[in-house]
Amino acid sequence: MVQLRSRTLHTSVTELKEDAQKKDVPKNAPRSSPAMYIVFFSLLLDLLAFTMILPLMPSLLDHYRLNDRPNGLYSWLQHKVKYFQVLVGAPDQFNAVLFGGFLGSMFSFLQFLTSPIVGAMSDVFGRKPVMLLCLFGITSSYILWALSHSFAMFVFARFVGGLSKGNVSLSMAIVTDVSTVAQRGVGMALVGIAFSVGFILGPLIGAIFAKWSQSQEGDWFVMPAMFALGLSVLDILFVVFFFKESLSKDKRSKSVAKSISQALAYISITDLFQFTPVRNLPKQKLEELRGLGLTYFVYLFLYSGLEFTLTFLTHHKFHYSSMQQGWMFFGIGLTMAVLQGSWVRRLPSHSMKKTSLLGLLLIIPAFFCVGLATSQPLLYTGLFLFAVSTSMVVPSTMTLVSQFGTDAQKGTVMGIFRSLGALARAIGPVVASICYWSFGATVTYCLGGACLFWPWYNLRKSTIK
Repeated sequence: MVQLRSRTLHTSVTELKEDAQKKDVPKNAPRSSPAMYIVFFSLLLDLLAFTMILPLMPSLLDHYRLNDRPNGLYSWLQHKVKYFQVLVGAPDQFNAVLFGGFLGSMFSFLQFLTSPIVGAMSDVFGRKPVMLLCLFGITSSYILWALSHSFAMFVFARFVGGLSKGNVSLSMAIVTDVSTVAQRGVGMALVGIAFSVGFILGPLIGAIFAKWSQSQEGDWFVMPAMFALGLSVLDILFVVFFFKESLSKDKRSKSVAKSISQALAYISITDLFQFTPVRNLPKQKLEELRGLGLTYFVYLFLYSGLEFTLTFLTHHKFHYSSMQQGWMFFGIGLTMAVLQGSWVRRLPSHSMKKTSLLGLLLIIPAFFCVGLATSQPLLYTGLFLFAVSTSMVVPSTMTLVSQFGTDAQKGTVMGIFRSLGALARAIGPVVASICYWSFGATVTYCLGGACLFWPWYNLRKSTIK
């Protein structure tokens, strides 16, 4: 995947002129920057470490349920939810769904707090030093995970990891720094491919560790934690030696105080949805940006909640083992990678809205199929539609976003969108987990699928082109 090249690298002079006439691209359009592929590889290392915990989560929660101290955090939480469990008639096995949902929401809520600050600070000090700060924080979280002999320590490790997860929004800002409008879709698709490949290999690695752990006693999670730590250290070294600063000093924001005050404004939910920190945009552009932000938030709120409970659905409904779940994520990620690598990354910038609309439309039957599935074929149909939709929506939406703001504001705009996404992912898993815990999988997935019609409708009627 690292060897993927944008179309401009293979286009002859004649073809480039024809493209310029058809797409209004300058005839002397520069080649795609190597920084795009450096971002791709850095994200890939990060996501391999990050996603390997997905199939491990049920096993980790079972481990702490059995091995945490009698007066530890797990027992305390179990005692607190007992009343509501009896009230709604939820079985004991669904407690792990609820605790997992709270952990996922906590992680994303911390991203919501830090991503805009990271984006704004990188507009002042440059992308590379802020990126390295994030990566050192992520590395620290894996060290804490390896030492987490109690559930409280594991939660703290996730806390540190969530605080440090601003590297994704920075990666998107870097792509914007080094690309032209015509090339931006390629860069965003590469980010999507990194996610796809991460979801192909990361969960599979985690599933292998989960299967290996069945024959182990004690703190079996130390080995996967150390593996994630090794990937994180390699990521730091790669960025230090290969990434060159993408935001030149003459394009940076000049006022540290102004950037900090803007970053603090991002924590205000009202200011966030109003895009208050983005200054001097024409009124129509600002309204378009706000509408796109709301659409993105609602989509990710519904999507992330249902995505998070997928491992629990397959575990409870189809009795999937960790290895089977690893292969499930492998299939989803492979489908996404093939589509993004062969098709999505080649799409011209003017077709991004159409692509996003198609992806939003496909996710609706995807979740209906998964929720109603009582057999493997219907489940696989839903998962295939889920993978196809995911490969389309986020890269095309991020390309639409990248057209807003000046050079000095790109990190701010991307940081706000990343923060909106983090807020959606902070609320989505816990809401979906409570719904799953209270009403079961079928109601949760069908209700979520029906609600996903709104983001499609809202984007369709917008004036964004």
